Amino acid sequence: MTFLQFAFYFFASVLVFAAAMVVTIRNPVKSALFLVLAFFSAACVWITLQAEFLAIVLVLVYVGAVMVLFLFVVMMLDINIAELRAGFTRYLPVGGVVAVLLVVEIVFVLARTFSPQQFANPPSHAADYSNTRELGELLYTTYVYPFEIAAFILLVAIIAAIALTMRARAPRKRIDPVRQVQTRREDRLRIVKMKSASRTAHRDQQDDAS
Repeated sequence: MTFLQFAFYFFASVLVFAAAMVVTIRNPVKSALFLVLAFFSAACVWITLQAEFLAIVLVLVYVGAVMVLFLFVVMMLDINIAELRAGFTRYLPVGGVVAVLLVVEIVFVLARTFSPQQFANPPSHAADYSNTRELGELLYTTYVYPFEIAAFILLVAIIAAIALTMRARAPRKRIDPVRQVQTRREDRLRIVKMKSASRTAHRDQQDDAS
């Protein structure tokens, strides 16, 4: 076994372990941290497969931004751990059976579809080879239509999420830009003539004395 194969199996084992801990662990903060470990392990696997650009993007985008957001959300929601533990033990047998069935199906599909020769080491490239350029050429030539369709679906999902968040609610306050532009000075400022405080206090003292 070469060093590259050993590294691949090592990081793949860590990835499987971290993914299992993400699903089975009860503390949401620790689950998010194990997800970070899973992302790092997946990035290392991609590096062994000569996909450096995907590995760097996974670390920078998901570990550097998305997982930080997940941690902030989990810690700010103040999730009740006791309720999570009660529900976890109740659905654990059903989840275990479903997980075993999924693993068996994946093994059968891989055994029927692929052969050991298809999982050989990727061929080595020249020093000036850029997998970023190769990925860009594939995305914007061969897979340009699926790429655009995926971008359109994500845009629709973002718009739908904003629309669901900004739907009409009874106590909601909103700003009307048209009314703001049409507002006059007299509508916002009212001058009231009042007597000075000293004269008012002196008059109150006179009324108390009388």
